[in-house]
Amino acid sequence: METQIVLTKPLSLESGSDDDYSAPNLIQRILSLFKNIRPGSDLTRLQLPPAFNIPKSQLQCYGESVYSVSDDLLGKCNGGESPLERFIAVVAWCVSTLRPLIFGVAPYNPILGETHHISRGTLNVLLEQVSHNPPVSALYATDYEKENLEILWCHHLVSKFYGTSVETEVHGTRQLKLLNHGETYTMKCPKLSIKFFPVAGVEWSGISRICCDETGFEAELTYGGRSFLGLRGSPKSIKGKIFNSSSSKPLFEIGGHWDRTVTLKDLESGQVRVIYEAIEVITGLKIPIVRDPKGVWASESALVWSEVSKGILSKQWGRASEAKNAVEEKQRKLFKERASIGEIWVPKHFDVSYSKEQGWDCSPLQPLVPPAPIVVPLI
Repeated sequence: METQIVLTKPLSLESGSDDDYSAPNLIQRILSLFKNIRPGSDLTRLQLPPAFNIPKSQLQCYGESVYSVSDDLLGKCNGGESPLERFIAVVAWCVSTLRPLIFGVAPYNPILGETHHISRGTLNVLLEQVSHNPPVSALYATDYEKENLEILWCHHLVSKFYGTSVETEVHGTRQLKLLNHGETYTMKCPKLSIKFFPVAGVEWSGISRICCDETGFEAELTYGGRSFLGLRGSPKSIKGKIFNSSSSKPLFEIGGHWDRTVTLKDLESGQVRVIYEAIEVITGLKIPIVRDPKGVWASESALVWSEVSKGILSKQWGRASEAKNAVEEKQRKLFKERASIGEIWVPKHFDVSYSKEQGWDCSPLQPLVPPAPIVVPLI
């Protein structure tokens, strides 16, 4: 019997309203999950029961940040007439990669060698889990046919428990290369904060920086939320500035909310304009479809976790647990087999290195990503 590939609706502004994947008594379940964990503990190796999962892998969530959009922001990055206009467009695109998350549930931790290969129009995206402990994910996307651009991400997650919250730092860099213009934009991701008390919620927080060495433009974005007591602050807020690295003098101020509207104020003229409307970009997102079932790799996320996802979607938690245990037990068996013969696992699609100074670095082994058997409908 052929295994069914399970693909689900992308995370969007509608998430959490019509997509309820969580089990009953969620808060009590969360408290029981963390009752034996000390504050400050690293949660990297924590295995969540399916009741705490949404039916998709972390690799799919990373990929959705790039390919699940209702507006072609990447095209606007490449189409800017001046270096400054392109930089502003890149800032807007960077904001669009943040997606609303659902409190109390998280995607699956990808298994070693898991992949996610998908296309949207001429943009082809490939992700691979290049390390399991610690968890490191690599993303490479190319569009040479229309926009002539490349995207390369290398993410290393570090999650820690602080008694009333969990904070996940996303180490590593993101690069967007506009090859027609010879420009490379490097950016950092803010951290993810999950708070249990006094007001439960999940939000992006901290500072994200964007820079382009070729043009000298830089941006610093600060993502904010409620204070510890939940009495102050503006959830999902964003503020920042754009400046030239040669002078550090601010040229523009950025403000608003990343899940609503983000504006740009010209500090010389005082003119204010909207550079990002979340409702135009991350609503009405389409579920990917399988165009070529025979072309789907056995390592594809939607195939690896298909039985677990079916259990979650039908709220058959026993079925989901059995399926998840089967996936994890298979990985433990493969690990023991490799260890017994001294075999070192090597990623199939990326060259990976690590240093204390630079952290994890991932480079694609092939110059372009081929069209994928799974596609995002454009209409």
